[in-house]
Amino acid sequence: MICPTVLYVAGRGKPVNGVNWDRNLDHGRSMPANRYYDTVAFDVRDNTTMLFFAQTTSGGDIDDYLLLMRTIEEDFNESMYIEVNDRQFGGHDLISESVLLGNTLTLKLHAAAAELDGATQITITFADTPENGRSIECGAFRVLGDTLSGGNA
Repeated sequence: MICPTVLYVAGRGKPVNGVNWDRNLDHGRSMPANRYYDTVAFDVRDNTTMLFFAQTTSGGDIDDYLLLMRTIEEDFNESMYIEVNDRQFGGHDLISESVLLGNTLTLKLHAAAAELDGATQITITFADTPENGRSIECGAFRVLGDTLSGGNA
């Protein structure tokens, strides 16, 4: 399989730039550890690989999102960043283990994330579509690296 190198919104058939980024997010709500998204996208840019999960409205607006980014720095140190609806956190040993089973990705964090109301695990479920499957297939190992264990990678 050839993986795309442009950010593609799976299930929508258009680049992410075609999605209306004006979103009405409730930043005051608590962050649940279990999250559902209808759209998955994968991208590679310079020294960064990204998996983008979004819950979109019928009009294509992004209502809720989670972004996983893996960056390899010039000295080959790796950093992982997670952003959920503008709440960002990251570090060198952020994720201790990740498991992909079907359309569910579980991230086990080394430490509780204050940015996610103290969560130590994030469970991401996404719509089981061919487009989302291709994005996950291309991006899971490239973004999560050696933290990916068990499941079906």
